[in-house]
Amino acid sequence: MQRALITGIAGQDGSYLAELLLSKGYEVHGVVRRASSFNTGRLDHIYQDPHEPGPRLQLHYGDLTDSVALVNLIRSIAPQEVYHLGAQSHVKVSFEIPEYTGESTGLGTIRLLEAIRASRVETRFYQASSSEMFGSAPPPQDELTPFHPRSPYGCAKVYAYWTTVNYREAYGLYAVNGILFNHESPRRGETFVTRKVTRAVARIRAGLQDRLYLGNLQARRDWGYAPEYVEAMWRMLQQHHPGDYVIATGESHTVQEFCEVAFTHAALDWRRHVLIDPTYYRPSEVDELCGDASKALRELEWKPQTGFEDLVRLMVDADIAQLEDELSGRTVRIDR
Repeated sequence: MQRALITGIAGQDGSYLAELLLSKGYEVHGVVRRASSFNTGRLDHIYQDPHEPGPRLQLHYGDLTDSVALVNLIRSIAPQEVYHLGAQSHVKVSFEIPEYTGESTGLGTIRLLEAIRASRVETRFYQASSSEMFGSAPPPQDELTPFHPRSPYGCAKVYAYWTTVNYREAYGLYAVNGILFNHESPRRGETFVTRKVTRAVARIRAGLQDRLYLGNLQARRDWGYAPEYVEAMWRMLQQHHPGDYVIATGESHTVQEFCEVAFTHAALDWRRHVLIDPTYYRPSEVDELCGDASKALRELEWKPQTGFEDLVRLMVDADIAQLEDELSGRTVRIDR
């Protein structure tokens, strides 16, 4: 049985990846941060009681700022595959906590790579790189596009990217970078703009709020569907030789377009409800991200299946259903 370790397993991508690996017969181990309240809601539907014999999903406490814990985890689990998804991943927040962003997002990667090297465990390593590394580089962006990050988060991801390349070249580690462009789903965190919009649509439709405050409506992003993107992660670690891949749809749309589709799907007029709040502007903006995933199609046989409007609509439908569950007192499900 293949064993995999996922950092950030409690997040959107981590939960979808855990599902995928379990469906393929893996034993899955996940790293979660200790908190005073439960933060593993995205995993509830696949959680397995550790007291039952042979659970294939096991969670471990750890933190990307704790080198000793990472070494101990790698040694005790001895995974054949490591998917490093954990990070402080909110771009706007990275301007407010830049040092912590660098510690967790940048240095966290080198701590994990060192843990693999020090433990001498034979494994394949996936680094969750980001389209934010491209920043102001003109689109379309591919694997050869020079990086020009425009946020502390983007800078930290560039450091993690080159660290992964360096460990591949210096130590012969099977290490890959997945440069994923924006990917969304009903499990997206509620502070990210796409989920902020779809959740607001559900609440406005139900009469629970009337206004949605956003920042730059003209920022253009390449949005895909998260479950399809974690399939690309897995495919990267199944290749004979390690490499770096852009994963994207090849289309870009503005935040305003996202609002238009989301509100229209709920029979609402976005212009009556969306207001601009300058506090949501970034100190330095990324105007447009649009990826060229030709290499992934050629070598991984991967391509996106869900179009932009279908993605927006399914997120709106999921938030409407979740709100109806909450209002009726039914158990809220976030496993959609």
